[in-house]
Amino acid sequence: MKAIRKNFFYSALGSAILLAACGGLGKMEKYKEELGAKAEPDPLIVRGDSIELSVSGTFPEKYFHKKVSVEATPVLTYNGGETAFKMKGFQGEDAAGNYEVIPYTKGKGFNYSSKIAYNPAMDESSLELRISGKKGSKSATFDPMPIGKGVITTAYLIKSDDKPVMAKDNFKRILSFSKDAVINYEYNASNVRSGELKDGDIVELSRFIKASAADPKIKFNGTDVQSYASPEGEISLNENLAQERSESANAVVAAEFKKNKIAVENADAFFKNTPKGEDWQGFKQKMEASGIQDKNLILRVLEMYTDLQKREQEIKNLAATYKEIQDQILPQLRRAQISLSYDVVGYSDEEISQLSKTNPDILTIEETLYAATLTEDLNEKLRIYKDAERLFPNDWRGANNVGYIYMLQNKINDAEAQFNKAYEIKKDAVVANNLGIIARLKGDRDKALERFQEGASAGNEVKYNKALVQIQNGDYASAISNMGTYNTFNLALAKLLNGDASGAKTVMSNSGDNSAIADYLRAIISARMNDGAGVTSNLNSAFGKDGSLREKAKKDLEFRNFWDGI
Repeated sequence: MKAIRKNFFYSALGSAILLAACGGLGKMEKYKEELGAKAEPDPLIVRGDSIELSVSGTFPEKYFHKKVSVEATPVLTYNGGETAFKMKGFQGEDAAGNYEVIPYTKGKGFNYSSKIAYNPAMDESSLELRISGKKGSKSATFDPMPIGKGVITTAYLIKSDDKPVMAKDNFKRILSFSKDAVINYEYNASNVRSGELKDGDIVELSRFIKASAADPKIKFNGTDVQSYASPEGEISLNENLAQERSESANAVVAAEFKKNKIAVENADAFFKNTPKGEDWQGFKQKMEASGIQDKNLILRVLEMYTDLQKREQEIKNLAATYKEIQDQILPQLRRAQISLSYDVVGYSDEEISQLSKTNPDILTIEETLYAATLTEDLNEKLRIYKDAERLFPNDWRGANNVGYIYMLQNKINDAEAQFNKAYEIKKDAVVANNLGIIARLKGDRDKALERFQEGASAGNEVKYNKALVQIQNGDYASAISNMGTYNTFNLALAKLLNGDASGAKTVMSNSGDNSAIADYLRAIISARMNDGAGVTSNLNSAFGKDGSLREKAKKDLEFRNFWDGI
C-alpha cells in the first residue's frame, strides 16, 4: 500500500511540475471547471440519423493567458470505440494563429455546435470535453471533462405504417347510353317518307328497339328529337315545320315501341319534342365545308342582312344559282335528329362475385376490380386482381392492386415488382406513391421523396408517407403538418419529438393503438410530463405484452429519473 501511495505521489508531482512549467496552461488546467462548460441537450438526442451537440460556457476574467492557444474537442465514448465532434480552437491576445481570440482581462463566453453520425453502439455512452493547449514550444493535455452521458433514440420508435394506395374501379351498375338516328324531309314537308325508314340508321334503331324489348337489363328513359328547317323559308312557317317534323320523328319511334309491345307510362313526357326552327348555323357550317368557290364572300353578304326575310329570299336566289346549295346543303338541313336514351343495368353484387369465380372472362375491367371490393379475404382479392392483370394487361390498375395486396401481406419484393410493372404501363400518381413506400422501406429516402412528389395527387396517403421520411430526417414540424388528421402512433411520436408531449398524449388517446410499443411510447410521454404513475402503469402494460421491452426500458434515458421503479 505504501508503494502504491508513493507511486501515486510521484505521478501527481510529475503532473504538477509539468503544468507549472507550462505557465498559463497550468493555471488554466487547474481552474478548468470555472469554464462552466455545458452540453445541450443532455442526454444527447438522435435527430435525422445524427447526434447534434451544443456546448456553451465562459472563459472568466484573467483566465485565458495571452500567449496560450487551446483546442477543445467533445468526444463521445462508447463500448468498442469513440467518435469526436469537430474541434474548436481558442487563443490568447498575443498567441499566433487563427483561432477565436479570448481577451485576458474581460474574458469571453463561447458557443459551439456540431454533429456526428449516429450508430447503435452510442446508446450507452459518455460525452467528455478534451482540451489540449500550447504556449510557445510547450504543450499540455487537460484531464477530460465529463459533460454528458448517453443518447436518447426515441426517434427510432417510428412504425412502418406506410399507406399504399389501391387503384380504384370506375364501376357503375347503371350505365346510360343513347341510340341516335336522323330523318330527312322534303322541302316544306313534315311527313316521313317510306324511303327514310329504309335508311341504315333508322333500320339499326328499329333492330335495337326490338332486341331491347326482350332484355330486362335495358330500361328506356325517353327520346329527345331536335328538328330543323332549312333557312330559305319564312321564319314562322319554319318554326311550325320544325315542330311538325319533331312530332313525326317521334311517331316513328312510338310505332316501333308499340310493334314490340314496349309500354310507355307517360307518352307526353317520354317523347320529347325540341323544335329548333331554321338552321342558319348549320347552313353556315356546311357552306364553309363546301367546295363552292365564292363561299366566303357569299356568307359575308348574307350576314350583312338584318332583315331575315331578305336573307331567306337571297338564299333562295343562291340555291337557284348554285346547284350544290340546292341539291346537297339545304336538303341536309331539313331534318329531325332522334336521340333515344336508355340505361343498361349491370350485374348485381352477387352475380359479379359469382362470375368472378366461375366465368371471369365475361366481366369488364371495372366489374373485375369492383368484384375484389366485395370480399375481405386478402387471398381472394389477390386472385381477382391477378385475373384483372391477366385479362386486361394494358390496364395498370391490375398490376398495381396485386402489389397493394402483397404490401398488406408484407411481401415487399413481390410488391415492388408489381408496382414497377404497373409504372411501365402508366406513370400514374398512385403507382408513384407506392414505389415511394418501397424506396423508403429500402432506405432510399431521397428517392422516396421524389416519388411522393410525383404522386402528390394520389391523395392524403401520400402526404402521410412523406411525413414518415420527414420524421426520419428530423423535420418533425413538417411531418406533423403532412400527417393531418391521422391519429396514429407516428403522429404522436412526431409531436413528442417536436416538444409537444401534451399533444402527443392526446393523439395516443385517440389512436386506438393498444400495442406494446404504443404503451411504451405512452410511458415516454408520461416521463416527459413528469408523470411517474403514468410511466409505471404504461410500462407495466407494455411489459405484459412484450417482455423484451423491460430490458430496453432499463437502459432508455427517457426513464433516467424513474429507473428505480422499473
